[in-house]
Amino acid sequence: MDAELLSAGARVGQALVARAETVAVAEGSCGGLVSAALLAVPGASAYYAGGAVIYTLAANRAFLEGAIPTPPGLRGATEGFASYLAASAVARLGSTWGIGEGGAAGPSGNRYGDPSGHAWLAVAGPTAATRHLLTGSDDRVGNMVAFAIAALGLLAEQLEG
Repeated sequence: MDAELLSAGARVGQALVARAETVAVAEGSCGGLVSAALLAVPGASAYYAGGAVIYTLAANRAFLEGAIPTPPGLRGATEGFASYLAASAVARLGSTWGIGEGGAAGPSGNRYGDPSGHAWLAVAGPTAATRHLLTGSDDRVGNMVAFAIAALGLLAEQLEG
């Protein structure tokens, strides 16, 4: 696994342990890398509440639908969708924090017309934050790693700020 991604997971894990808080993850185009980075830290059960890869509408319906009201007109790979994922993960798993991510990893854009390398990241919890990432790359794996690092970085900023 990418060293920077592992470092980001360890940073978040240490901050969560220090605060005695937990996190839940609902990620899409990262494909589970956010969760993997958090779980790579020994003792992750102290802070990792759980997660799901919400890559399809069926996955959203199975794992998150009904956790919170779904905003009308919601579509994937938007700021609203990332926020919905983060808040739904918190509600579904009862964690302190939630991370949500949706984007287009590549090598081409998504069905909504978003380009490869486009992602929205969100954190829900005691504070909320969102961030748009546009890598400008069509490297699928590289984008997945970049999205995961950025999502963990967004949570780290909330935990440390």
